Amino acid sequence: MAKRRSCSELLQAALLLAASAFSGAPALSLYSPSDPLTVLQADTLERSIFNSSSAWVVEFYASWCGHCIHFAPTWRALANDIQEWRPALRLGVLDCAEASSQKVCSEFGITGFPTLKVKGMDGAGIQILAHSEATLQPLRHSIITSVERHEDVWPPACPPLEPTSLAEVRGFFQANNVTYLALIFEKADSFMGREVILDMLQYENIAVRRVLSSDEEMVKKYDVATFPSAYLLTSNGSCSRIPVHLEERSFYTFFLRRLPDIVRGTSYNLTVIPDTEPRTTPTPWRVADSSKLYMADLESVLHYTLRVEVARFSDLRGERLTALKRYVSVLAKYFPARPSVRNVLRNLNRWLRGVKERDLPYSAVEAVPNARLMNRTIWVGCQGSQSQFRGYPCSLWLLFHLLTVQATLPKGQNASPLEVLSAMREYVRFFFGCRDCAEHFEGMAAESMDKVKSRDEAVVWLWSRHNRVNARIAGTTSEDPKFPKLQWPPPSMCPACHKKFNGQQVWDEGAVLSFFKAHFSPSNIYLDYIPPEEVRSARRGRNTEEKEGVTDGKQEDGREAEEEGEERTGRPEGGTVESEIRGSERRTSPDLHRPSIVKMNPRTRELEEGIVDLDSFSEQHYRSKALKAAAASKSRRLSKRDTMLQLMADDHHQASDYDAAWERLRRKGLDGQQLLSAMGEEEGGTLRNQWFRILGVGFSRLDVSLCIVLYFLSSMCLLGMYTFFRMHMRYRKGRPGFPTA
Repeated sequence: MAKRRSCSELLQAALLLAASAFSGAPALSLYSPSDPLTVLQADTLERSIFNSSSAWVVEFYASWCGHCIHFAPTWRALANDIQEWRPALRLGVLDCAEASSQKVCSEFGITGFPTLKVKGMDGAGIQILAHSEATLQPLRHSIITSVERHEDVWPPACPPLEPTSLAEVRGFFQANNVTYLALIFEKADSFMGREVILDMLQYENIAVRRVLSSDEEMVKKYDVATFPSAYLLTSNGSCSRIPVHLEERSFYTFFLRRLPDIVRGTSYNLTVIPDTEPRTTPTPWRVADSSKLYMADLESVLHYTLRVEVARFSDLRGERLTALKRYVSVLAKYFPARPSVRNVLRNLNRWLRGVKERDLPYSAVEAVPNARLMNRTIWVGCQGSQSQFRGYPCSLWLLFHLLTVQATLPKGQNASPLEVLSAMREYVRFFFGCRDCAEHFEGMAAESMDKVKSRDEAVVWLWSRHNRVNARIAGTTSEDPKFPKLQWPPPSMCPACHKKFNGQQVWDEGAVLSFFKAHFSPSNIYLDYIPPEEVRSARRGRNTEEKEGVTDGKQEDGREAEEEGEERTGRPEGGTVESEIRGSERRTSPDLHRPSIVKMNPRTRELEEGIVDLDSFSEQHYRSKALKAAAASKSRRLSKRDTMLQLMADDHHQASDYDAAWERLRRKGLDGQQLLSAMGEEEGGTLRNQWFRILGVGFSRLDVSLCIVLYFLSSMCLLGMYTFFRMHMRYRKGRPGFPTA
């Protein structure tokens, strides 16, 4: 029975794994073409909006933004509510989280989500809302006000919204071929008249105008006593008050649309860009272990923060520039990166420390030499069931948990307990795109962050605030149904973290701290799903940049100690550039996974060969000298040995890059931890083989083997001759007549 159950469980697991391998997280948007709005793309935005006869209101949002997810039903309901206002007014949406839209959003000056902008004839935009209410009426009023205040030419499809006058009313039926004219009397701060005008836009044989209560001539003529109120004039000269149960927009609209000879017209039909499904490819589902951290998530959040979030600000100045410097500083100091990424963070941090200006364009940050990150996001442990779930916010939490844990290690003993938390707080305040989320975090930080007195307390404080956020958004529309918001870590991951006190389940903060230090350690970071093509592109880019930046790097190194001394009083982390660099070098190798190579019997020989290639990296200096000496010798003939030496030198030049070695070992089928272990053996292997390689310069393996064989044969020959003469001398001494002393 047990055997049958185990087989059944294995079959279910295999089917589940196969299904997950072929299924993908659907790349869905918060909006669809079935909604009464236009789903814009980066390449259709200008064609749809610029030179349009309609006024446009576009929502710029990010699909990962929790506030945007909560606001989407409101914006969709507004589109349904005012769909009769087309073609005078059209609503659109653009997802700034899409890589193709990020440049467009930056050009429009979008710095937070969601943001609504009114677009007119010439493309000049007015930001009307940064944080939208959840009710439709304030949105309608804000849109109408912004359209009226717009300085562009009035859109041709938009009817007049200004108050009418007695002179216009007297000659209205002579100038317009309509049967009805509705006059809505209201106060100056009322929006009802303008809303009814737009509601009746698509209907023919009727016109609607508004009259202000301050127009005494009109009020006296029609004997208006209450505001708001509406009167219906006809072309035959009759006039009567519109009878409605409530003086509300919906009652007026309902009455007017049911008048005789009132039909929906076609005169306002416009040629518009048809709404199409976003051209997205389903993201393949990546199988992840919740007990592990993935470098793909961490490097993706580095790219998104530095190349997307920060890039939305074309000018970095004042406190925002200081926030960027502190954020990069803690990354360079504590992030356990791969060698290539560590160099990027180190170079960017060194460059930012040297910036003395108070105003810095982002283009200068983007052009920093030797600071090129991966150019796309790959979510593994933070992948959501749909594209708008988890992703960037999830990885940002992981990153700062990791940094707070790394700050508790001995390398951070001299740092302020608030070093990482302060950098995180300032980054969220000045750069995090979800402004509603940023305000919530700022409120939590202002409440109790200053009470943190140690680095361990910083770890616990961030954990408790993360759980508070999980409790707040659990069950909301921003929660991934496949990954519900739970209090973390759950008992399945850390049983010791949960205990009971007086019958109530409480947290054991000491056990939580121990769990965090183990879970967010470099030894728990895995390199799965890092694409090899990015390793190759990073190698090519750095080969070029290193040649161009050698001189500048030497000059910067000469100023690092002085710059750090100037900043020591103003920065909480302290330390020198050299100490940070050495600290980062120590962080990379000893703490990462280093499984025993000896135990890997089937691949021991392959791994040893790969490590020999890595050991040869540091010998480029000696090889180049040998090649120059060989080229200078005119009497030397081109032989098989010379050809072999040249091939070895070419191969060595290709392998001199760290990432190249990383990729070669990957092709041998090694997993992430075996790669790190192989890379960690470089230093010891170099010392073991250095003298052998120096003495063997200019000789092939065949030459060395022949020399060893000849040396052995010569030694045996000399030994044989020595033995022969020694035995011969003894024999002669024993013969009679041999002279003796």
